[in-house]
Amino acid sequence: MRKFLIAMAAVSALTAPAMAQTATATTTQAFVTAKPTDVLSTNLVGLNVTNDAKEEIGEIKDLVISDGTLAGYIVSVGGFLGMGERYVVVAPSSVKINYSESDKKWSATMAATKDELKAAPEFKYEGRWAK
Repeated sequence: MRKFLIAMAAVSALTAPAMAQTATATTTQAFVTAKPTDVLSTNLVGLNVTNDAKEEIGEIKDLVISDGTLAGYIVSVGGFLGMGERYVVVAPSSVKINYSESDKKWSATMAATKDELKAAPEFKYEGRWAK
């Protein structure tokens, strides 16, 4: 019995330091300041896209973020009251976003026609992108 108690004491002595160690979480938090020239997603989603002829060619419905960077705008094309609508992804560099200080309004323009957008590859909200 004495050997058993000594063995138990030894096991307890060896495991106690290991149990006393706690994992220390190291977190790095980065905070940024929004600049007056930055655009918020709430200013973009729902924004009508017009072309150079001032024709409405679509509406920004969503943003594509890839590795923390804006990779595209999902634009709805065609349809009426949500029926027959299809989506395409356009490069951010192809859409010019502006804010008019005098009108207090955002605008989006793109050098494309409705037909060009309708002919673009379709994006579908399915799989991991299902709503």
